[in-house]
Amino acid sequence: MPARRMRRRRQARLALSVQYGVRAAGLPARREFARWARAARRRAARLAVRVVGAREGLGLNRRFRGQRHATNVLTFLMRRRPVLEGDIALCAPVIRREARARGKALAAHYAHLVVHGVLHLQGHDHATPREARAMERRESRIVTGLGFPDPWRENSG
Repeated sequence: MPARRMRRRRQARLALSVQYGVRAAGLPARREFARWARAARRRAARLAVRVVGAREGLGLNRRFRGQRHATNVLTFLMRRRPVLEGDIALCAPVIRREARARGKALAAHYAHLVVHGVLHLQGHDHATPREARAMERRESRIVTGLGFPDPWRENSG
């Protein structure tokens, strides 16, 4: 990355609010969420990350996606310009269950899902196989750059 572009990226600010709507062991600290969001965003952003329980996760997924189950991450874009603004909801019990089932460290799974959510807010998607491959490559690059195993490799725990 050219030096001028790196300086500009470093100067881009991140205003992050972290809300814990549930108590659970092993929840990441605000500074960890900030580090993961910073790694994925490309410009100035105002983001809120909310860690939710199963009931709130189910309610959000039902209301906004018409699904009858809680999911690991939901993103809510407010605006992309001039400053990226949006919310990311992370469902703690689903994330813990998935991490355990996949043999992943809990922090690694949270990091991956924060990166995934921030990429969605910036317009990346995985609706088609081509989009999915591109988004997975981005996620892998960012997550491994944070020091975690590649989330898309088998047994990356």
